[in-house]
Parts: sequence; C-alpha cells; structure tokens
Amino acid sequence: MIELQNVHKTFGAKTVLAGVNLSIPKGESMVIIGGSGTGKSVLLKCILGLIKPTSGTILLQGEDVAKAERDAFLARFGMLFQGGALFDSLSVWQNVAFRLLRGSLKRPKAEAREIAIEKLRRVGLKPDVADHFPAELSGGMQKRVSLARAIAAEPEIIFFDEPTTGLDPIMAGVINELIREIVTEMGATAMTITHDMSSVRAIADNVAMLHDGVIQWTGPVSDMDVSGDPYLDQFIHGRAEGPIEAVR
Repeated sequence: MIELQNVHKTFGAKTVLAGVNLSIPKGESMVIIGGSGTGKSVLLKCILGLIKPTSGTILLQGEDVAKAERDAFLARFGMLFQGGALFDSLSVWQNVAFRLLRGSLKRPKAEAREIAIEKLRRVGLKPDVADHFPAELSGGMQKRVSLARAIAAEPEIIFFDEPTTGLDPIMAGVINELIREIVTEMGATAMTITHDMSSVRAIADNVAMLHDGVIQWTGPVSDMDVSGDPYLDQFIHGRAEGPIEAVR
C-alpha cells in the first residue's frame, strides 16, 4: 500500500531522514518505534505530503504521492492525533463528522450526525455523548472521540500518532484493543508511531525501528524479541546501556 524508497529529509544542516526504505503491505498494521527526535513524525508528515522530502520517492499503491491530486489523496487517510486535537468549540458529534460536513466527502447534516453517533457507539460511547463538548469528557473519552473521527469517513489508511499518550495503563489497553479491532474489521492499512511497547505488541503485525535516520530493523512483531539487533534489543527493554546513547 505504501512504499518509501531512499527517502531523505534535511532541515538546514540537520539530517533527520537519511535514506528510509520501508514497505507497508495493504491491510496490515505497521508500528514505527524509535527514540524521541529520531524523525518518526517527520516520516509520517512526508507520507501525508505535509512536508516535502529532500530526496527519494514515496508511493501509494504505486503512485508517487508528490504528483497525486491532494483532495482525493487525503480522502483515503484517517488520522488519530497524539493530543486528540479535538475542536473545543464543536460538539462531540461535529468533531467526529468534521470531514463529512465539508469538502468532497460532504453529507447532509442529519446523515453526518447519524454516522457520527454510529462511530461513537463503535468506540464504546453512548449516543448522549454526541451533544457534549470535548472539555466535558475525560481524557480516555476524548481519545475515543478522536478514534471515532479517524474512522468516520471509512478511510483505507489510518495513522495513529502516539495513541495512548496521557492515558493510564488500563485505558491505554482499552484503546489498543479498540484500534486492533477496528483496523481488522475495516481491513484498513495502519501505521502507528509509539514509544509504548504494550501498544506495539497489541497493535502491530510488523514493526520498524527508526534510528539515525534509517530503518535499523524491520520484521514481524513475533520476531521482535529474538531479532538479535542490539539497537532494537536495547530500545524494547529500555536499557540505559547499549549502542543507543542516552541523552544525560
């Protein structure tokens, strides 16, 4: 579904991506791991076309994303943002139906509300939540609303940026289970950025570790613990000692 070929990205003298090669198969869940500041979010933004790579090619089902028609291209994606990114001034259902109320995906208001309520139900929220505002909800409920918004337009590809940030371990487990269930049900291709190893094990079909601007290791999640790669081993076990230098 998504293929990155020798993707580089520099900001002035700073090199963030130094030749990323990665394939994400259709209908599978890829989780990108790596330390803070290694370029995971930059990689995601390059795929979405929010940032232009310095060099290299990104293909979506064989089509160069740099040449794609933007509205049609972005309509294929759903996104769960790290902080939820809900609009404070909109009700919950209006947040969920945001893409369905405007642009090429626009639906009649009543239909958009009905879809929003159905998606809220899918993430475990009752219909009476629809007319609340985000500030009236707990952090876990806000994350569920954000997940409902990500899937509202039935996207082919869903990006999850640190989906369990700020959640307690139990709620993080609930969100991980929901993500896995929904991605499987929809047959969507998923790409997740996370530091949370419990999320990796719950969500991933395949794992890729980004380090020093390149994919250090990639493979099935079942091979992660026996990879033999010292960088991956240090990261997944949270060891201070190893080839990855900890900032002190």
